[in-house]
Amino acid sequence: MNVSGIGRRLAIAAGLLLGLGMSPCLSQAQAPAPQPVIRVAIEGAYPPFNFIDPNNELQGFEVDLLKSLCEAMQAQCELVQHEWDGIIRGLLDREYDAVMSSVEITERRGKRIAFSEPYYRIPAIFIGSKETAPGEISPAALAGKTIGTTDRSDHETYLREFYRDSQIEVYAKPDEANLDLLVGRLDAVFGDKRLLTRFLASREGSCCHILGDTPKDPAYRHQSYGIGLRKEDAALRERFNRAIAEVQANGTYDRIRAKYFSFDIK
Repeated sequence: MNVSGIGRRLAIAAGLLLGLGMSPCLSQAQAPAPQPVIRVAIEGAYPPFNFIDPNNELQGFEVDLLKSLCEAMQAQCELVQHEWDGIIRGLLDREYDAVMSSVEITERRGKRIAFSEPYYRIPAIFIGSKETAPGEISPAALAGKTIGTTDRSDHETYLREFYRDSQIEVYAKPDEANLDLLVGRLDAVFGDKRLLTRFLASREGSCCHILGDTPKDPAYRHQSYGIGLRKEDAALRERFNRAIAEVQANGTYDRIRAKYFSFDIK
């Protein structure tokens, strides 16, 4: 067979491949590369944020939210259960790609890892006896009153900075402050809204009610929680940030939150 005949046959074969939507040389190279699996560590021991159900599966607010974030990113995610101790070290050692396990965003942690935008915040409230009318919880209104809070916490720092005319009593555990409020040793307790509303819903907590959220002025710096990532993974951080914004905007976030909390935590 002469050279021109071979050339014609090759041209015909190439035309047939192109007619089928294929390139004789580039069809394999043009196929989209599969997205890598994003492995996310969750402790599984901090209900209702994350816990292990009777079927030994991870459940909770963070688990449901993570699934919605992965859908928004069109990403395949794998949940990795990891005990709290060493969970950040495991991230830095590349055992997984992210941590979504109620890791508070702090200056100290920010020196080791990067954080997404906060995906939840825990507001703080004042509670007191039902004999005390709700509403007035400004520093002036609580001057001369005794307020209990948790020792070495953001709540204590806030009270000592702005409620200088009140007597501040600190406790190792929130339950200890609640007990003193119950027996009348305190006029109010200031702390985590999640924990204090749980106390108010209990039999012992029927003595008391919410006096008010923290005043807008002076504002309380809410405890904020974000997804922990390695600092070099800026692109993954941006993907999570976009997904967080999307699920908050389209109502998915609030539908998930309502399953676990009766108040806003955005």
